[in-house]
Amino acid sequence: MSEPIHEDERFMAAALRLARHNLGLTSTNPSVGCVIVKDGAIVGRAATAPGGRPHAETQALAEAGERARGATAYVTLEPCSHHGKTPPCADALVAAGVARVVVCILDPDERVAGRGVVRLREAGIDVDLGILGEAGERVLEGYLMRQRNKRPHVILKLAVSSDGMIGKEGEGQVRITGAISRAQVQVLRAETDAILVGVGTASADDPELTVRLAGLEERSPIRIVLDRRLELPIESKLVRTARDIPLIVVAGGADIPSPRPRGEGPRRADEGPGGSDSPLSSGLTRGPALSPHAGRGGDYANRRAALEAAGVEVLCTDTISDLLTALASRGISSLLVEGGARAARDFFDADLIDRILLFTGPAAIGESGIRSPFERTSVPPRFTLRRIARYGDDIFEEYERDTGCSQA
Repeated sequence: MSEPIHEDERFMAAALRLARHNLGLTSTNPSVGCVIVKDGAIVGRAATAPGGRPHAETQALAEAGERARGATAYVTLEPCSHHGKTPPCADALVAAGVARVVVCILDPDERVAGRGVVRLREAGIDVDLGILGEAGERVLEGYLMRQRNKRPHVILKLAVSSDGMIGKEGEGQVRITGAISRAQVQVLRAETDAILVGVGTASADDPELTVRLAGLEERSPIRIVLDRRLELPIESKLVRTARDIPLIVVAGGADIPSPRPRGEGPRRADEGPGGSDSPLSSGLTRGPALSPHAGRGGDYANRRAALEAAGVEVLCTDTISDLLTALASRGISSLLVEGGARAARDFFDADLIDRILLFTGPAAIGESGIRSPFERTSVPPRFTLRRIARYGDDIFEEYERDTGCSQA
């Protein structure tokens, strides 16, 4: 007999909390949560382990042991049905004698795509679908975007002064928001696969782009710098920490010599002299060109060699769209764009922003400020305000792209 709906929602909510806990740690696999329930009590629980294995279901079943027989399993994503580096989770649920499986979201991976549910039902297991589906879409949004649209889910974070500025000319990092907002950004970084800035921001601010909250230091995301001429200083904090925390420098375009094949990679013009308004390269259909093919020859080759000797990975491609495709092919499901103004504008021009997190501080910067691409009164109409909150003296607003505007 089926569990009451409110019980299903309660236990699925617990599974979603588990899944959220390991966001940013499980690439290339999604972070999945699973709870095993017997006689109204949780007897096994797990999330996908860091690195993507073991899967949530097998860990939860191991904790439940014999108590899994006749139990109900709540899983945030359809159990896999294919043989990869681990056996199918659907088979593990069957072998454990689970009587019922409640699934939040069907897996769009073409290797699964409903086959996990079919396998369970063929074994006589009762399967219910779609419990807390909207919440599940949110927790799994990065993975779902990567599977459905072949790119990461892109979040733009902006800290804007009361007069619409994101910084001050020639002054490097300027604190616009308070401690609570900055802590929220650290949590966001910890849940994200990769973080991106332009070379102007990287050079002016000399950030590390790491997670600095106590206990979460090991959750720093992959760092990405858009730098078509490879101008990132070799003595920067980003380069000096590249052997400890991965750093990708995205250098375009297609005709610049490549010392060694590294797969994909793009680069987009960010702050700094010489913006990127070049036409698209032949065969590309979307997004501003990442490079006017500057920086050819020995200087470029020497800069690249120096960066790579320091442990930096250099990728080459021509458009932001290509960059996102390249990142998705590496299993990167979520990308946080943190700056600066040019990087934000270029992602908007390519229509490849899915969520905007806007932190507005109480102080003004004045005439020497760097103007934000937009502020509270000028968010593009294709985005809908989903949440507003106060963090101390700051105003936080979260905007999501309207579903009908979602881009591949």
